Amino acid sequence: EVQLVESGGGLVQPGGSLRLSCAASGFTFSSSAMSWVRQAPGKGFEWVSTIERVGSITSYANSVKGRFTISRDNAKNTLYLHMKNLRPDDTAVYYCGSGTLVRGRRYGDWGQGTQVTVSS
Repeated sequence: EVQLVESGGGLVQPGGSLRLSCAASGFTFSSSAMSWVRQAPGKGFEWVSTIERVGSITSYANSVKGRFTISRDNAKNTLYLHMKNLRPDDTAVYYCGSGTLVRGRRYGDWGQGTQVTVSS
């Protein structure tokens, strides 16, 4: 059974930092491209970042480029999202997964999410 468990969310002030983690099990993590998506209150899913099986190949949404860094530790079956210079519009539930996001809908395997709130 595929399991994806996010952690590390919380309340942070604007300009602050957080590191999200995603513990993966039930599939061959090292063979899977992994992504983060988010869903802000009242809005649809938004793709944030993807890291390929080879960890040096990454991509980011324009809204987070230069502020967020995706990484993975294949030995620990764990995906990370390092977030800095957080803004109130980064407030959302963040999900990790090996699936895809097409026209605002998620397909495949995704976790249950972790809440990130950016507020003073």
